[in-house]
Amino acid sequence: MTSDTTAHASATTPHTFQVDLRGLVDLLSHHLYSSPKVYLRELLQNAVDAITARRLEYSDAPARVRLSVHDGRLRIEDSGIGLTEEDVHSLLATIGRSSKRAGADGTEGIASARANFLGQFGIGLLACFVVASEIRVISRSARTPSAAPVEWSARDDGSYTVRTLPDDARPEPGTTVELAARPGSAGWFAEERVFALARDFGRLLPYDIRVGDRAVTDLPAPWDRSHPSPSARRVALAGHCHELFGFTPLDSIDLSVPLAGVRGVAYVLPSSVSPAQRVGHRVHLKGMLLTEKADELLPEWAFFVRCVIDTDSLRPTASRESLYEDETLAAVREALGGRIREWLTGLAAGDPERLSEFLAVHHLGVKSLARHDPEMLRTMLPWLPFETTDGSVSLEEFAQRHPMVHFTRTVEEFRQVAPIAAAQGIGVVNGGYTYDTELVEQLPNIRSGTVVSELDADTVTAHLDSVDPAQELALAGFLAVARAKLDALNCDVVLRAFHPLTVPALHLDDRAARHERSRAEAEEEAGELWAGILGSLRGSTPRARLVLNHLNPLIRRVSALGDTELAATATEALYGQALLMAQRPLRPADSALLNRAFIGLLEWATHDQENGR
Repeated sequence: MTSDTTAHASATTPHTFQVDLRGLVDLLSHHLYSSPKVYLRELLQNAVDAITARRLEYSDAPARVRLSVHDGRLRIEDSGIGLTEEDVHSLLATIGRSSKRAGADGTEGIASARANFLGQFGIGLLACFVVASEIRVISRSARTPSAAPVEWSARDDGSYTVRTLPDDARPEPGTTVELAARPGSAGWFAEERVFALARDFGRLLPYDIRVGDRAVTDLPAPWDRSHPSPSARRVALAGHCHELFGFTPLDSIDLSVPLAGVRGVAYVLPSSVSPAQRVGHRVHLKGMLLTEKADELLPEWAFFVRCVIDTDSLRPTASRESLYEDETLAAVREALGGRIREWLTGLAAGDPERLSEFLAVHHLGVKSLARHDPEMLRTMLPWLPFETTDGSVSLEEFAQRHPMVHFTRTVEEFRQVAPIAAAQGIGVVNGGYTYDTELVEQLPNIRSGTVVSELDADTVTAHLDSVDPAQELALAGFLAVARAKLDALNCDVVLRAFHPLTVPALHLDDRAARHERSRAEAEEEAGELWAGILGSLRGSTPRARLVLNHLNPLIRRVSALGDTELAATATEALYGQALLMAQRPLRPADSALLNRAFIGLLEWATHDQENGR
């Protein structure tokens, strides 16, 4: 304003907010908003809402927002509905009431004030005090053209003034807001930063918004633009993804759900991620960026995509930085999940090459979906890879080869039996990876005639060839020594003949045996009371087994040893080697046994050298 304008303005009357303004700013900056940058979103939101309000009454009204930076001050001007002096006082009174708790006098809380006056000079404007020491507003009402422009000027000490101005202070309806930076906050008013924030928050807004002479809005939205071909659209969206998220996607998925008021796109991540890693999605509310961390937007299984949407149906929280969890959000989440399902089904039906490329990276995500969706499991059965004794194959292919499908619940169990099971023709699936056991157990429901059974030590042992009774009787002395040596480790010793010949011994263990062993160890370490309780839980659970391969030359030589002590040491060595082959975690007792066996064999070898053998 010029000094001449000031001279003709009405007399000012000082006021103070009926709230603790410093406390309110602290609340906004430390508890409601995640970053000071939201001040610009609030300014844009106020301007856009004011234009929308004016155009509802005057459809041909101009729709423009202009931002500029001069001498450390930020100015934003809109062609919206504007305010009268009465409006200003009314809204300020509402802000005063909003600081109080709802009570018998009918006063409202802050959340209610925000809902009623979103973008109209209310709490959103006061949020600018997070970065500003002074806020000055000049507004002229479009509803009452004859009313004089009004100026509202406020400081962060809680004081403000309201006064009317001459007509030439603002000839056209609309509002101008000017901010002066707080000490230490001038960086938020740098022109490049203002443009970047305006672009980030407002690129999908429906009006002409500019910072200086640079356009902020970029419409239509990337997913709504027309392209000469599907491949051209895919390339354009890939460029948008790289600009927005910093990666080139494997593919893009249309997320248009008109009935839910949602438009957008999901981008498939080019590398695998953990299911526990929740990626953030960008949500625009009526064009304004609400959040870029909406991890609740998609079902949990869809962790392999990042998406950006625009919606007019979802409800924001009080801070307008996340989504309110309600029935509408649940319905939208289900609908968006349905779009991703349709995309997967379409790939399976018409583009197996792209599906294979996708599954090579994100099979875990599809498995997560398939365990809750029988139809998706049926669709993906020929494509999802599983580790088996036949290599990495789909369950469909594996079940065709093996009507009886065995599986293990842990990777360790699979590794210890896979070579032996493969040699015996037993089909085993490694169910130790995330979701795999659940999917294998569902196989009979999806594929009739298939039998699924968990593999245990008895099943493996039953498929191994028995040794001729006379030969086993001849080795009775050695077997007795071996059994006595491993009895303390809750492990039995049996003699069988099996392939491959290169495997001298096989350690077979199942969950029941491990549970019993853990119970026994806990009983030994427990006090008298707990030892009694744990002892009462002792069952007839089978113990672990060390299966010696009679076809292996080393086993034949060890079993022929005449030295009882050396035979016992050799048994310990075979037991330890079998544990290592199974890649099982070693207990302290197992580590001690391996060390003892190693030292014993070294002593035996060096003792023979000392005696000249």
